[in-house]
Amino acid sequence: MIRKLFVILILSLFTTNSFSAGSGSTSSKVKSNYDKAVESIKFAKKYEAKGKLEKAKKRYAKAQKLLLKSNSEKPNKADTLNYLGFTTRKLGDYENGEKYYLQGLEIEPNHIGINEYLGELYVATNRLNLAKERLKILENCNCEEYTELKEIIEGTKKSKY
Repeated sequence: MIRKLFVILILSLFTTNSFSAGSGSTSSKVKSNYDKAVESIKFAKKYEAKGKLEKAKKRYAKAQKLLLKSNSEKPNKADTLNYLGFTTRKLGDYENGEKYYLQGLEIEPNHIGINEYLGELYVATNRLNLAKERLKILENCNCEEYTELKEIIEGTKKSKY
């Protein structure tokens, strides 16, 4: 009797281990399109900082596609629209980038990222008065986005955008 229990115990341990050995993906969270896009943007920024602009552009394009999917799955999320505006702008389409930013601000008017990036877009398109409006919104956030936008508006920091 003890022998049978021992065999059953051993077999059950073996069976459990054999099934769990190759199934690491079931315990790890599957990344959303948004998460994949944010990761791609981080790589793009690193490439851009190193002057590898073609690689950066490919990463921004990849991120943009993922963000479009994310936006169709879960529409009207301010963070998604922020990064859609950002990637679209980075790919040279300022007009549509601005549309995404403005759509995001309709949802969340004080979104720090959108206000900073939209301000940078306004600087890049020679609309300093509008950039200063974005800066005014960030004035009391006590955040680096305020400082960065202020330096770009004042011309003490060159915008990469």
